[in-house]
Amino acid sequence: MIAVAAQALLGLILLATGTGHLTVLREEFHAQVPTWIPLDAGFVVIASGVVEVLLGLALLTVWRQPYRAIVGAVVAAFFVAIFPGNIAQFTEHRDAFGLDSDLDRGVRLLFQPLLVVWALAATHAVRTYRRRESPA
Repeated sequence: MIAVAAQALLGLILLATGTGHLTVLREEFHAQVPTWIPLDAGFVVIASGVVEVLLGLALLTVWRQPYRAIVGAVVAAFFVAIFPGNIAQFTEHRDAFGLDSDLDRGVRLLFQPLLVVWALAATHAVRTYRRRESPA
């Protein structure tokens, strides 16, 4: 029951965050686009917002295994993929979301791995994978 609530909460957070990418928080998310990415920052913000909305919807609608575990693994991979943006915000000293010091931005970096663990734990991704890999 806790995992179901954790999955639903993470889905709602991703849905809200993705919606923010596409609407009122678009400029704030620009601070997380690394300058070394050879794509337009606006495109990256919109594309990542669309992905977050889709992942949020998937977390809110997919409950049967092994599909639930697959969604969890994809969400975890997404959190890993966007981590360079959080690092860029720290190393390039970009203010956004009230993170206006290196200490604040650095502390935020510590929470990204927790999102990966959250996605995997809430969807039982590791347990499901291990069950499918163990001999019968």
